[in-house]
Amino acid sequence: MTSINVHGLTVAYHRKPVLSDVTFELPKGVIIGILGPNGAGKTTLMKAILGLVQRSTGEVSVLGEAYSPKSNKVGYVPQRGTVDWDFPTDALDVVRMGRYRHTGWFRLPSKKDTVMALDCLKQVGMEGFAGRQISQLSGGQQQRVFLARALAQDTEVYFMDEPFAGVDAATEKSIIALLTELKDQGKTVLVVHHDLQTVTDYFDWTLLLNRRVIACGPTEEVFTTENLRSTYGGKLAFLDKIGSR
Repeated sequence: MTSINVHGLTVAYHRKPVLSDVTFELPKGVIIGILGPNGAGKTTLMKAILGLVQRSTGEVSVLGEAYSPKSNKVGYVPQRGTVDWDFPTDALDVVRMGRYRHTGWFRLPSKKDTVMALDCLKQVGMEGFAGRQISQLSGGQQQRVFLARALAQDTEVYFMDEPFAGVDAATEKSIIALLTELKDQGKTVLVVHHDLQTVTDYFDWTLLLNRRVIACGPTEEVFTTENLRSTYGGKLAFLDKIGSR
């Protein structure tokens, strides 16, 4: 079953195209890495799919239905640098926010929601920080809390914008283990990523992007020297290490 279908998506800022005629289909139950150079439109693609930036053209469907920002089938973890971490709230409240699509914005969280939020914090190793103000957490801890909030949304598809950025090796290992668990449950996970060294270990599918789709498919098929040179312009030393495929 197709989890995400994007057809003819174009995004322009001040009439200058940032993404041009992007088209791809992604299967259900896989972890997909979205890779490309700085300015390639990776974050814009994710936001355009989610309806967070306006599309000039294009259609998006999720699990066979036209996507709506009100959908409860999709969870989103933004870049950590875009979040106001000085907002006066604790880790538990941040995670409980993930339940609002299910409970409604104007209803207090139920006991069941709180129990679920605590369980999600436990899954990311943050149960001991439930009452800690988010501004007092380290970068890696903040990222774990946002992952817990995504888990609390209890969705079928997860969008994660650079979840490994600025975290230590232990946190990165725990995050990929969590994403693998989601995949094993039949969930689909899209990850904006920048570290080419870990692509073959982390992702079942890879989407190579540079304002347009260079290649999209199973990682062992598309993560090739030729495709990487087309994506990055042949400027990465890493290309010489992976050899011809």
